[in-house]
Amino acid sequence: MTQLTLQPGNTSLRELQILYRSGASAVLDGNARVGVDAAAAQVARAAQGTAAVYGVNTGFGKLASVKINPQDTETLQRNLILSHCSGVGDAIPTAIARLMMALKLLSLGRGASGVRWLVIEQIQDMLAKGVTPVVPAQGSVGASGDLAPLAHMAAAMLGEGQAELDGTILPAAEALSKAGLKPIVLGAKEGLALINGTQFSTAFALAGYFDAQRNAEAAIVASALSTDAVMGSTAPLQPEIHALRGHRGQIDVAAAIRDLMQGSEIRESHRDGDTRVQDPYCIRCQPQVTGAAIDLLRQAGRTLEIEANAVTDNPLVLADAGLIVSGGNFHAEPVAFAADQMALAIAEIGSISQRRTAVMVDPTLSFDLPPFLTPDPGLNSGYMIAEVTTAALMSENKHLATPCSTDSTPTSANQEDHVSMAAHGARRLVQMNANLSNIVGVELLCAAQGVECRAPLKTSNKLQTVLARLREDVPSLGNDRYMAPELKLAAGLVAGGDISGVADSEQLIDWKD
Repeated sequence: MTQLTLQPGNTSLRELQILYRSGASAVLDGNARVGVDAAAAQVARAAQGTAAVYGVNTGFGKLASVKINPQDTETLQRNLILSHCSGVGDAIPTAIARLMMALKLLSLGRGASGVRWLVIEQIQDMLAKGVTPVVPAQGSVGASGDLAPLAHMAAAMLGEGQAELDGTILPAAEALSKAGLKPIVLGAKEGLALINGTQFSTAFALAGYFDAQRNAEAAIVASALSTDAVMGSTAPLQPEIHALRGHRGQIDVAAAIRDLMQGSEIRESHRDGDTRVQDPYCIRCQPQVTGAAIDLLRQAGRTLEIEANAVTDNPLVLADAGLIVSGGNFHAEPVAFAADQMALAIAEIGSISQRRTAVMVDPTLSFDLPPFLTPDPGLNSGYMIAEVTTAALMSENKHLATPCSTDSTPTSANQEDHVSMAAHGARRLVQMNANLSNIVGVELLCAAQGVECRAPLKTSNKLQTVLARLREDVPSLGNDRYMAPELKLAAGLVAGGDISGVADSEQLIDWKD
């Protein structure tokens, strides 16, 4: 298994994407230990003192005024974890659970949480040995941290709850034992440090961001192929148009489509004598719509990179100042906003993709393509209902794009009276991206069929490469046939990065903010 060494406070989106995609394990740079040990020593002193320090020698939340005796420290932390294991629903995907664990490493590694190094080692060892806590998906409101899901993660470290090992779900104690690991016993503040924080929400948001990148790039490729299929104009891609407006995403998308369509015989065939003055917006305004979505995704990515490197538990140990201070870094509002932004972008990329599919199957709009892209319409229905499916998924994504960050509700006896709802705001991106992969996959199938209808004219070399890759899995449509598996295959090519990968040797879009 590949292992990445992470720098707390300076880990990139690229490294996080490798962790998410590859299943690599992660360890912290050894230099982080000095700060971790200093903060842990300060917490140990506070636990033996008489002054009340939240979460160290007090109860939690509304019970913060209850003082805890030093001899009850271990029991306090264990009880905290077990009582907070109140999640419900299906287990989260293994890749996201492992990313969440790596994010917790980054937060603890900043040396402001007060945990001992052995807590960090337990997470590192579990990642290395493939012991993944089973974490229910539902139960977090995104403040005071992702309490319930992170408690399920922490419970597995203690040998409680369940964990996955080699694809099998086992009692956590058994999974640890089989992997040659032992449960740990938590010291002062360590349970609180593990469950306070935004790592669950951030892991889901990062997964949503990485998957949206692939979908967006595939949508750009599909849009170029669709433009050729309906013999659309490339005049709206003129660089001067986009420079005059100035939005980076718009400029980048126009450049990408120009490059993809360069040398198309289909395009050259109707430069002169075309009676159409303007194409529908879904063809003409692709850079403006998809480009704006990409700008939103870039902005969200920058927020998530900051959050991935942040310390988000409470209280924080300011070792240099000799202070342990209560704050509110566990509030996941930045993640909630980022998730809402991405949801809007995902929905709009799908919306304009669906409209391009609708144009291609409509003989009144497709510039002489056969109805529903079937060579024998009437006897065959072609892509009629595949287009309807994209409409259903587009509508679903529109509903899912409703903001979550504005839907606060008081919890914990009004102590936590404003929350972010970042957790389900980020979780919904998984379904939205799956819907988008299907929408773009259908567009690709329709665009490929449409381009083939223009024979003997050919599309550009790059788009011919895309067409050839698609035809490896899905043949051209003649007579009607059982279609669902083909839609799934096309969606898989989109989600897997195959489509954008074969279209260009490098990334179509530079995702750096």
